[in-house]
Amino acid sequence: MAQNDLDLLTGEDATELLATAVATAGGELVDWSVRQVDHRPGRSTTVAYRARVRWAGPGEGTVRTETLGASLGRPADQQVPGVLTLDDGEHAVAVWRFPGDPALPALATAFDAHAVATLLGDLGVPEVARGPVTLKVRAYRPTRRAVIEASTPGARVFLKVVRPDKVDDLHARHALLAGAGLPVPKPLGRNNDGLLVIAPLPGESMRHAVRDGGAVPGPEEVVELLDRLPRDVADLPRRTSWSENASHYASVIGAALPGEAQRAAQLATAVEQRIAGLPADDPTHGDLYEAQVMLTDGRITGLLDVDSAGPGRRADDLACLVAHVETLALLRGWDTERLHGLAVRYAHGFAGVVDPDELTARIAGVLLSLATGPHRVQEADWPAQTSVRLDAVERWFAGIPG
Repeated sequence: MAQNDLDLLTGEDATELLATAVATAGGELVDWSVRQVDHRPGRSTTVAYRARVRWAGPGEGTVRTETLGASLGRPADQQVPGVLTLDDGEHAVAVWRFPGDPALPALATAFDAHAVATLLGDLGVPEVARGPVTLKVRAYRPTRRAVIEASTPGARVFLKVVRPDKVDDLHARHALLAGAGLPVPKPLGRNNDGLLVIAPLPGESMRHAVRDGGAVPGPEEVVELLDRLPRDVADLPRRTSWSENASHYASVIGAALPGEAQRAAQLATAVEQRIAGLPADDPTHGDLYEAQVMLTDGRITGLLDVDSAGPGRRADDLACLVAHVETLALLRGWDTERLHGLAVRYAHGFAGVVDPDELTARIAGVLLSLATGPHRVQEADWPAQTSVRLDAVERWFAGIPG
């Protein structure tokens, strides 16, 4: 994907794209800003926007805040009815208003309270189907996934929306792990459009305890949790780990920030060389970090987002947790010294379980993937923050910091 394709969806040219899409729906674009960027060089670029739109109404009309999306380089999505495709002969861009995501057809259902009540009744979840149902968007990655909480005064469930071809696999992973006694959300039903209904878990996110300095599990409890993964997980389809994808994330950084392209590429090469050729047959969670863990009084009582569960390296799961805690230490307004100390504490604990050199290489690889974050969410000073994260990649690749 050429650099000008990224500019097309994030620069001034995007104004005309969004204004045209809104006008087609009967509105007037007031202003807009980029919320999220998913740039995959050579493949696709997808952007989410926060826009203010004036809709016809009394007086000057009603101005509402809307989530808009645009995707370039995904021709299959551009055939979906209700999605506006704008083609200038060089680029074909699909533009939509939330929840009309072309890759997530179940999202419109999941964001419709009446449709959710009907669906839950059909799936045998009547305690939530007895309305009124309140919906809250918990996460949204355009064209990839969304999570919506559906609740009534007496009950709640979560609606996980994925691409239709992924829902059966996701349901099977939840069923496998729940059946093995892991504290994962129990699957309650699904539909063919890509919507999976899952039960809530007890406790609160470990992210809160990490942020606020509360009690968190020690390294040994994290390892014990992973020890509970059934061997059958290693028979699932394998997904490339974060560290094994280091070159991809380096290319994303280089496309957004050419001045750091060489450093990012060199770090990626170093990571991939150190971990090359190692067997990947351990049962793994695949994306283990503090926001995926639920705690009650500092003890693990839940494990979320098992989408990536499958064969891999134990060091990848452990490295993922360390890298995420270290990244939180780099955020403005967070307790840098305490969080860095927690990351180091986990790393030392995990180094007694897996090879330390492999662990630090994989920590560096995950940190490299997270270095794409400032640009993806369009932080005000994302170039500087990207460089700060690359500095962390270098430090951890050299060994567990003091």
